[in-house]
Amino acid sequence: MTRKVGIIGAGHVGADVAFSLVTQGLCDIIVLLDENEKKAVSQSLELRDMASLTASRVQVIANDYSELHDADVLVIAVGPKTLLREDRLEELAETRAAVREVIPRVIASGFGGVIINITNPCDVITQIIQQTSGLPDSQVFGTGTSLDTARMKRVVGEFFGFDPKSVTGYVMGEHGESQFVAWSTVTLGGRPVAELAGDREVDWAKMDDAVRGGGWEILQGKGWTSFGIATASARLVDAVLSNAQSVYPVSAWDDELSVYIGQPAVIGKNGIVQTLQPELTAYEGVAYHACARVITAALKSEHEK
Repeated sequence: MTRKVGIIGAGHVGADVAFSLVTQGLCDIIVLLDENEKKAVSQSLELRDMASLTASRVQVIANDYSELHDADVLVIAVGPKTLLREDRLEELAETRAAVREVIPRVIASGFGGVIINITNPCDVITQIIQQTSGLPDSQVFGTGTSLDTARMKRVVGEFFGFDPKSVTGYVMGEHGESQFVAWSTVTLGGRPVAELAGDREVDWAKMDDAVRGGGWEILQGKGWTSFGIATASARLVDAVLSNAQSVYPVSAWDDELSVYIGQPAVIGKNGIVQTLQPELTAYEGVAYHACARVITAALKSEHEK
């Protein structure tokens, strides 16, 4: 079977998602779309220039919405014109208008696959995409706290001197300022980090802040973030295409709270197979509900405009 992926947005993030998919040979066809058609053409041409240098051949098509009719996965990577915003919720007015313009074109093409949203504010925009598309909530999810979780693994790994791949656990809630590290889920070699710390003095709040502020620190230095989120997105695309049944922290629908929010979920060929709510501490449960209120308030303000 041909593995076909659409990407809307050919800027830093969308292009790096395409680059990750091509270099890892995770799909057979990429459809790259952007309102700036020249940019999408240029990005696709450069990706095709790599064809003789990569392990497998990936066909890249630019600016043809009709090609989405048989795509398995669609990545939404529409970005704001102004990048340096510390709070992702500030991007809502601009990105809301953008996705409301492109999603009807996607559905008109006959697309019926899985949508993975990167566009910020991720949780809010993911819900807008689902509502606008009319697709089941299982077929629409966001990258959510997947990148934040990767940052947590880096921070914890560096503090304890472990490879970040050896760190397990989740950042949960909003992909934004109200997110939190669910420390009760974080382990190293199967041992809780609090236990592994022993008598060592650990400033958990400082580590939490380092995770939350990691993206802003990168933004201040280079003006955008793309490597981490593109790699996380490629993993999620692969999970869908390979029906991996793998668990990732993504922005998935929480039926109890009626909101898209960052939580562990099983990913398969049709999107979200099921969510796996960890047993949180009382404090973490309060933080999770606080995140839901932040996302819900943003949605409410969006509906009132």
